[in-house]
Amino acid sequence: MISTATSTEAAPGTAGRRRRPWWRSNAALFAYVFVLPYAVLFAVFRLGPALYGVGLSFAEVGLSGRVRWSGLANFQRLFGDQLFWQALSVTVIYTVIAIPLCLVVALIMASLVNRPLRGISVYRVIFFLPVVTSAVMSGVIFKWLYSDAGALNSLLTGLGLPALDWLGSTSLVLPSLAIVQAWTRFGYDMLILLAGMLAIPEEYYEAARIDRTTAWQRFWHITLPLLRPSLFFVLVLETITSFQVFDHILVMTAGGPVRGSYSLTYMIYDQAFNYSEFGYGAAVGMVLLLLILAISLIQNVIVGRRR
Repeated sequence: MISTATSTEAAPGTAGRRRRPWWRSNAALFAYVFVLPYAVLFAVFRLGPALYGVGLSFAEVGLSGRVRWSGLANFQRLFGDQLFWQALSVTVIYTVIAIPLCLVVALIMASLVNRPLRGISVYRVIFFLPVVTSAVMSGVIFKWLYSDAGALNSLLTGLGLPALDWLGSTSLVLPSLAIVQAWTRFGYDMLILLAGMLAIPEEYYEAARIDRTTAWQRFWHITLPLLRPSLFFVLVLETITSFQVFDHILVMTAGGPVRGSYSLTYMIYDQAFNYSEFGYGAAVGMVLLLLILAISLIQNVIVGRRR
């Protein structure tokens, strides 16, 4: 009777307490301490400049640094500029070349390292090294490989074939740059695809082996369909990377030859820092942002319908 009364009296007090929301809990407050430094750095060095660039696209900046509101004048000038359409064409062609190349190379390499071999982790680390290599360094290396006295032309002449002007030809410059991107990016894409492959249940492959299927049939009917989410993620990443290509162009071609590699990102740099057209360059950046966002949404819709 005493215990029953005690519990009965305690119940109203317990029910009267209000549980704190999760964002005010001790665990959340502890997490804020770790998130706050990154949030501050992100706001200062990423979000702030991005918002300033959006505002700058609707203004003109004089040589004295004075900012004057100009409305949509930069965008009107942009869509009537033949150089912009040429840069957009170069960017789209480069993206069409680079994305399939990066996906195929990453898929092949992920399939090669997805084997229960001794020391396979060492090869995975080696294949990832191009990702952590400086873009400027990789550009310098490939610029030497593509030169007249470089390794590629030496190999061609050794086989009795004519040497090629890799970076001096308007028809070869974009494929040459796409090869550089595939080399620098395949390690990162390989790890994403490898993680997707390792998540596929082994029972599917065992059942396929019982049915006496070939390795190609298992890859085509099991690996690729179940790897679709990882492939879509890699596709979005490579689309964004291809549209933002800049470092290799700056180091290797400087937009040449005859603006054959004059991409949108290089146009932003050229107009802003070579011609001091900061508002105009920011307008190009805004168009590039909207273009990447639209393409990513379209890719998401297409993949969602296929699912």
